[in-house]
Amino acid sequence: MFKFTGKVLSLSAATLFASTVISSAASMDDLVKAAKAEGQLTVIALPHDWCGYGAVIDAFKAKYPEIKVNELNPDAGSGDEVEAIKANKDNKGPQAPDVIDVGLSFGPTAKKDGLLMPYKVSTWDSIPDSAKDADGAWTGDYYGVLSFEVNKDLVKQSPADWADLLKPEFANTVALAGDPRASNQAIQGVYAAGLSTGAAAGEAAGTAGLDFFKKLNAAGNFVPVVGKSATLAQGQTPILITWDYNALAGRDTLKGNPPVDVIVPKTGVVAGVYVQAISAFAPHPNAAKLWLEYLYSDEGQIGWLKGYCHPIRFNDLAKNGKIPADVLGKLPPAESYAAAVFPTLDEQAKAKEVISKNWDATVGANVK
Repeated sequence: MFKFTGKVLSLSAATLFASTVISSAASMDDLVKAAKAEGQLTVIALPHDWCGYGAVIDAFKAKYPEIKVNELNPDAGSGDEVEAIKANKDNKGPQAPDVIDVGLSFGPTAKKDGLLMPYKVSTWDSIPDSAKDADGAWTGDYYGVLSFEVNKDLVKQSPADWADLLKPEFANTVALAGDPRASNQAIQGVYAAGLSTGAAAGEAAGTAGLDFFKKLNAAGNFVPVVGKSATLAQGQTPILITWDYNALAGRDTLKGNPPVDVIVPKTGVVAGVYVQAISAFAPHPNAAKLWLEYLYSDEGQIGWLKGYCHPIRFNDLAKNGKIPADVLGKLPPAESYAAAVFPTLDEQAKAKEVISKNWDATVGANVK
């Protein structure tokens, strides 16, 4: 993590500097100049093995070497990111995030709470309307589906669907990749399990998902650990419920030691959109906007695709023949995604509410 080395501004200089915040993508030259003057960008919750972020951050730093990238808490959940903005409203130091990358349902609530700074990137028109806030407060960045990452040394017969996880042979093996009281990835995992039971979308599926994990925990199959590829490899969490892009990246990182299966379940195939947003209190607002410009450029979008995430501009890139064939060839077959459902904001909000608030009372497993 980079240490904050910014100079302290006098009141008059700070006031003058604030007036240089670029409000639109009209002039990239001006934005680049202003961002370089700020000299730093603070990101949060961006593990390098998530969605190809390691390579994406390195590429941004190579393109703009004058801007230091300060990386906060790579393992934070979406709720933690929002809390970091709230806790640092009056803090211009290194603990104040400039940008956040959170689950879709966290975007509208953060906007409602006045925590986000509107900004529309120059590629705005190529982003589907359903995946962006009309005012530019948040913008969908990529999506994936919930999958099972399986340690084949320890699990000989991989589960094909959610119901399989309840079988006795999967005792003490199944983990979520986050705390379902705060992590969007974990919340969506619980929701997907609920949908697989046939429950209606929204609150009903959230409740059904809690009941599923109650049974999973009672059966002794659930491991209350925030799972990662490392815990999977060590045998602590042999079956990990995680986004497909994380599972595929983990498979590549482990290089066959142990061998890894990545299974998209037959039912309850939930596609999750994440969103990018700028803190309303960002210490480096221009650097934040330049970061978004990079992420939504062709280069940034393909960087995510190399990390197995479907970028939000995927259809636009494909239509214009801008996706390298070797990148497309490494993705799972399209039929695995045929049954994928994209929960609406309302469905996500209702499911998030019931899951995060009732996990303790219903499941009673302290995930940490």
